[in-house]
Amino acid sequence: MADHLGSVASEQVQPNGVDLTLDTVFKQVSPGRIGTDGKEIGEREEVAADDGVYRLPPGGYVVRYADRIRIPEGHIGFLYPRSSLLRNSCMLDTAVWDAGYEGRGEGLLEVYHDIELETGARIAQLVLAEADHEGTYDGSYHGENIE
Repeated sequence: MADHLGSVASEQVQPNGVDLTLDTVFKQVSPGRIGTDGKEIGEREEVAADDGVYRLPPGGYVVRYADRIRIPEGHIGFLYPRSSLLRNSCMLDTAVWDAGYEGRGEGLLEVYHDIELETGARIAQLVLAEADHEGTYDGSYHGENIE
């Protein structure tokens, strides 16, 4: 599984998945739109980090993962919050990652009580499962956040 990510530290490799680490936290500042004719993502601003630490009050945030991933053909990716987030009154919401997706994905971080998150902290765990499918992902998020 770890071979589908860039270089990951040994402590990121878990028995059933690979931990993803925090890169950046954003706050959405303008409305988005999802319609039958397409989508528009609202504008975001990066939340200021103090010496690499994000101090987040309750609210909704978009997080970008530092790790570049590639979901192999014949698989589907599921991303779950690490239990440390849950135990600190936070939730990480994500969507299915289709076969063929490649990029540095994003998730919705729901914060219910003040928390400090350090850049590079392990916040999510990626799990791959075998899946029958036709074709691979070729959507608008393919290759996202790859510089």
